[in-house]
Amino acid sequence: MSAQPEPDLAPTVAAARAWLADDPDPATRAELAAVLAAVETGDAAAAADLADRFSGLLEFGTAGLRGALGAGPNRMNRVVVRRAAAGLTAFLQEWLGRRDVTVVVGFDARHGSDAFARDTAGVVEAAGGRAMVLPRALPTPVLAFAVRYLGCDAGVMVTASHNPPQDNGYKVYLGDGSQIVPPADAQISAAIDRFPTAASVAIVDDGWETLGDDLVEAYVDAAARVVPDTAPREVSIVHTALHGVGDEVLRMAFAAAGFADPAGVASQRRPDPEFPTVSFPNPEEPGAIDAALELARELSPDVVIANDPDADRCAVAVDDPVAGRWRMLRGDEVGALLGAEALAHRHGEPDAVVACSIVSSQLLGAMARAAGVRHEETLTGFKWISRVPGLIYGYEEALGYCVDPGTVKDKDGITAALVVAAMTARLHAQGRTLLDVLDDLAREHGVHATDSFSVRVADLSLIPELMTRLRTQMPDTVAGQPISRTDDLSRGDGGLPPTEGLRWFLADGTRIIARPSGTEPKLKVYLEAVVPLADDDLAQARGSAARRLADVRAAMEQLTAI
Repeated sequence: MSAQPEPDLAPTVAAARAWLADDPDPATRAELAAVLAAVETGDAAAAADLADRFSGLLEFGTAGLRGALGAGPNRMNRVVVRRAAAGLTAFLQEWLGRRDVTVVVGFDARHGSDAFARDTAGVVEAAGGRAMVLPRALPTPVLAFAVRYLGCDAGVMVTASHNPPQDNGYKVYLGDGSQIVPPADAQISAAIDRFPTAASVAIVDDGWETLGDDLVEAYVDAAARVVPDTAPREVSIVHTALHGVGDEVLRMAFAAAGFADPAGVASQRRPDPEFPTVSFPNPEEPGAIDAALELARELSPDVVIANDPDADRCAVAVDDPVAGRWRMLRGDEVGALLGAEALAHRHGEPDAVVACSIVSSQLLGAMARAAGVRHEETLTGFKWISRVPGLIYGYEEALGYCVDPGTVKDKDGITAALVVAAMTARLHAQGRTLLDVLDDLAREHGVHATDSFSVRVADLSLIPELMTRLRTQMPDTVAGQPISRTDDLSRGDGGLPPTEGLRWFLADGTRIIARPSGTEPKLKVYLEAVVPLADDDLAQARGSAARRLADVRAAMEQLTAI
């Protein structure tokens, strides 16, 4: 006779059996049945796994849904997606006062993405709405473009962006082309609660429209226009898609803009949900673009460009003669380069605005002031940056760049790549490089050196504990420098809407920001040192900034140690 589950696990087992009866997916039903069978034999690991799967609902927030694939309410699966689609559709119908809402749905090549997209379309159609599905796995910027281009009421992108292979996600855009912000997230979440099971959600197996390649071609044509007709096109590029969906569309855009086909990292060009050549498919992570840099050492291109798996982010690497190697530019360095392009080519718009997130470098603000252009600082995330009125350019340090808000009101790694290519080609024709422009910016505005690190946790409750500790046990000095100003971002200090986080300024101008990640189980700490040049000695100023950052980082790593 099989062992009985522990008494405190009995409600979870009962919930799991109810889930089994409701789950429309045979794969996740089999997965959960196997876990239940192991629990009944007394398997402690299976019991812990089951408890985690049923520890709560995967929360719908301003990042939509994102989590590990699997059975249970705390995982990404077809039950969770059907409920989310039903809640979103109900919200739209009530918000707009009509049943015939239109939703365009995109998906990447991750495990389950196509099924989640079909389920979403089937739910929208069954509720009396109209669903349109992109023709195949495509980049997130294509979906963001489609929302406004097709005049839809909302868009859904099934993607986990740069998360690990076991994850998937569900990102929602409203009709203006921007991602959702409060209070829409809470309203959608409340609507989802009205559909407690998959069985409570009406769904059809067909009836939606599958869009054609003309939609992709429209995006490509619009993207190509970020490169001026008179711009030089002579540039050699190495590109990696990191096993994501960006390769095809990026090459189409480069061809439409008049550039030669980039040299691709063969092992990473095609979509592969296992991401076999990288341990973490995020260009920011150590080793992620090593294959691209290896190809660059072989081919000696002018620049290396990497996209994350859904191609809404863009990383750039250059051959650095001072370092004696190819190196990836920091997100803030690319942000400054693209900002310089935007400010130089703003065509006299009187109300032009550039914007960046609160954790990005203060350099863009200095550049804007010098150019007589307004600069806005926003909360983290493009859901905030894209909503700045008059925006001509926005970025966040995590490799997200919006260079053409009129086309895509979100970060777009393909249009950013085009602007980087055009800028590199123009500089190459002048005998200059991207690094020369960064030197020019440092001489004019001072060295703005940035760094960041993350404190990853297995137990999410540790992050609020860390934030409480930083608030209640704040030191008088950090790395020998007094703290001259503190902003508790949760109270709205600094003039922004309240958000969890702390910002400290040291007496020497160094800035420290600590905040929980919105998409991953970690605390993120951002550092910036600003050092003006003395006697035009750029090397000395950079060395001083690097030492400041190293000292402050060491101190903050101690303060945030678990």
